[in-house]
Amino acid sequence: MKQKQTARVISQRELAPGILDMWLDTELAVQARPGQFLNLYTKDKSLLLPRPISICEVREDGRALRMVYRIVGKGTGEFSRYREGDPIEILGPLGNGFPYEKSVGKKVFLMGGGIGIPPMLELAKRLKAEKQIVLGYRNGDLFLGEDLEKYGRVFVATEDGSAGTKGNVMDAVRENGLEAELIYACGPLPMLRAVKAFAAERGIPAYISLEERMACGVGACLGCVVKTRAVHPHTNVNNARICTDGPVFEAGEVEI
Repeated sequence: MKQKQTARVISQRELAPGILDMWLDTELAVQARPGQFLNLYTKDKSLLLPRPISICEVREDGRALRMVYRIVGKGTGEFSRYREGDPIEILGPLGNGFPYEKSVGKKVFLMGGGIGIPPMLELAKRLKAEKQIVLGYRNGDLFLGEDLEKYGRVFVATEDGSAGTKGNVMDAVRENGLEAELIYACGPLPMLRAVKAFAAERGIPAYISLEERMACGVGACLGCVVKTRAVHPHTNVNNARICTDGPVFEAGEVEI
């Protein structure tokens, strides 16, 4: 059940240029599932809307959450200046998360692109499966790869070819001859379209986490919708709210 509370910053550091790694002391950690997110509120009152950030990792004692995010504007710029002990208002956990229980005994792809990589870490920790982790970056400024290597074999793709396969995550899959029975993915829309097509061609179930600009994050504003194959049971239209019905969807159920 989502709650609003004041968390405290435990630590913060830079993982790569513009990519920050912040641990928060919060009781909400015990409820969190891989693929869910938090709304983080700024102290700057001119910034009315919260910033949705994916949960990267849950500390083993269930008392802290790790948030890995990119600085993209004033709100995340403010967060990047926080230090140990600073308070931050949060709401969560939000969204549905990945159905990781479906992976038991299967050969699985975990595919993350850019800032879609952080949710893969907690997911990798919880999967009871053979994990192949495929990560896509713009360049050689890699992050979280070493963390993910603890839980499965990691394959890297970079757009400029500075590390791993030159290209995207699907290029890395093809170059390394990888196969899977189930896919979990999070990343930019072009990547998710490619993953959806790949899964459909091979008849593989795929669950994708959609990245979208969100206003409220709790389903009230209808600002983050995606077209769906099925009619929504409440609205009676072929739309779903990414923030509450998602952000994770079975790939075949959404039009992207």
